[in-house]
Amino acid sequence: MISPLAPFPLNRSRRLRAHGWIRDMVAGAALSVDDLIWPIFVREGEGIIEPIASMPGVNRLSVDQAVKAANEAAALGIPCIALFPYTEAKDKNSECSEAFSPDNLVNRATRAIKAAVPNIGIMLDVALDPYNSDGHDGFVREGIIVNDETLMALEKQALVQAESGADILGPSDMMDGRIGIIRQALEAHDFQDVAIMAYSAKFASAFYGPFRDAVGASGALKGDKKTYQIDARNSDEALRETARDIAEGADMVMVKPGMPYLDICQRVKAELRVPTFAYQVSGEYAMIAAAGANGWIDEEKAMLESLLAFKRAGCDGVLSYFAPRVAALLAE
Repeated sequence: MISPLAPFPLNRSRRLRAHGWIRDMVAGAALSVDDLIWPIFVREGEGIIEPIASMPGVNRLSVDQAVKAANEAAALGIPCIALFPYTEAKDKNSECSEAFSPDNLVNRATRAIKAAVPNIGIMLDVALDPYNSDGHDGFVREGIIVNDETLMALEKQALVQAESGADILGPSDMMDGRIGIIRQALEAHDFQDVAIMAYSAKFASAFYGPFRDAVGASGALKGDKKTYQIDARNSDEALRETARDIAEGADMVMVKPGMPYLDICQRVKAELRVPTFAYQVSGEYAMIAAAGANGWIDEEKAMLESLLAFKRAGCDGVLSYFAPRVAALLAE
């Protein structure tokens, strides 16, 4: 409850806004480089820096360039990067076999980065959609995305990622029971120190479009993901999903997308009191970047304000494509 204020003029709120130093002193939320996770897209090849048209300023990187990006992140003080693969059509099939290969793109990139930048954290996405010719996060059988068969596949995928050196696994598939299956598998195979950041409150959203371009999934997706991602109208359901993931062994939880769901971020942190992250997704990034490029908003100020909103809502950290730019600004 907010304490009652003295009446004007005994109370003048502007006294605490009069100077930059006093605004900083009484600020309720603060953004630091320690709050940032930088998502990076990797692709096959060598020496490749490939722009993504729907995400101005973001590129797909070959593994050697991803190593350079990891070095950049470490130099800026960014504690963790998240790797996502651009998968060629030839490497996709209905059985998602590339997902379980120890030598797939993200596993090779993880090993290369760990060899060059051993102290940076690496997070990998556990889901089948980059490798699925149907574009879905689970196996598709007679038009249905099946849950329990998918769980066995996610277990295999999680284990090869842990073997490659991933520090954090991010199950993003939204299949029922996947956190418990993955946590039990990690414990059984002596990967008890690998953390899980569950995409617990992942909504069926229109804000994912540019990401699907970035990983080559846009043309592959058949139908939509509404049978397994959360309906945008529901708040309590997101809390139930998150609570279940915690009970099954998640160390951290995520709300995705971010800014349209700040109410969910605040509820998760306030009611469940666990490490809570938000993903400032590709559509959010693209709107700010495109509006900035057109001179409609001040991109730098909007970028910082958007990230502060996550902190104000209670988030412990944010996955953002703005991470290196923000880290550089904070260093100044």
